[in-house]
Amino acid sequence: MYSLARPFLFGLDAERAHGLGLTALETAYRSGLNPLMARPPKPLPTKVFGLSFPNPVGLAAGLDKNGAHVDALLSLGFGFIEIGTVTPKPQAGNPRPRMFRLPEQQAVINRLGFNNDGVDALVRNVAKARRKRGLLGINIGKNKDTPNENAESDYLYCLERVYPLADYITVNISSPNTAGLRELQEEQSLRRLVGSLREAQEKFAAREGRRVPMLVKIAPDLSDDDIEAAGRVLGELQVDGVIATNTTIARDGVEDSPHAKEVGGLSGRPLMSQSTTVLRKMRTRLPENISMIGVGGILSGADAVTKMAAGASLVQCYSGLVYRGPALVHECVEAIRRRKEAPSRGNVPPTI
Repeated sequence: MYSLARPFLFGLDAERAHGLGLTALETAYRSGLNPLMARPPKPLPTKVFGLSFPNPVGLAAGLDKNGAHVDALLSLGFGFIEIGTVTPKPQAGNPRPRMFRLPEQQAVINRLGFNNDGVDALVRNVAKARRKRGLLGINIGKNKDTPNENAESDYLYCLERVYPLADYITVNISSPNTAGLRELQEEQSLRRLVGSLREAQEKFAAREGRRVPMLVKIAPDLSDDDIEAAGRVLGELQVDGVIATNTTIARDGVEDSPHAKEVGGLSGRPLMSQSTTVLRKMRTRLPENISMIGVGGILSGADAVTKMAAGASLVQCYSGLVYRGPALVHECVEAIRRRKEAPSRGNVPPTI
């Protein structure tokens, strides 16, 4: 069905197509027509972060920023979805146009800038969801007008409000579209912020009688020294997991595109190698008990398997859905299933 809709959607502005696609998905779900959108995969139970996922393939944050389509998205067969990034106060994000397709490279550039209706609106939306299948991650950030020295208060505010509703929570300090945000990945800033959030996490766990895992999402543009430092800090603070990676500010592989000079984060096929390299390097610097989610450039089942071989326990898609549609979910689950059922080959990651 997506193959029929794609030419129409690609004839629209990328952000308008994004919104129209979500509306169509929601309508199909409420009408009972969602089986026409995708063929859900058979279960492939996967336990990570102390949680039981129906399968290891998820939706990355950014598609449903306000948590308004949780049930419809889960109906596509994802083992989990991640909503957000959400901030304490509503914000409009950056001026339009701010989202661009690069079809020849199967890529997307966006500079949305954490556009969302604020955490209270997201909480209301999630509270209405039935969530009959799959798990829910909630991705939190800071408002763009909050200086970095006060960022901790924004993250704590969001953490407390989403804690009762989330299966896991992701701390986003790696988007390139909020000025100065990536500075929070620097070693001392990272230690202060994540240390404070870890203390709050344990406090909320005692209060709620339920410990919600907390993950940190990192950038693909980190140097080896940055990866070393981040791995050391996150390991010492014993976060539950790391997501590698966010979008990149590099333009490798898209230099000839008319949109190559657009400011923003690049995702899709050109990100695959870079994000997987960071995933593999971070995996070697984290304790074994801290699991990782691999995201960035997955457009096929083989790509998902590559992420798993590089050290991911779960994977996420986003831009791949733009080019492949919901069938990508089923393909990735089945490819991972075949990998798990195949005779061991020494678990040697492929060269990227």
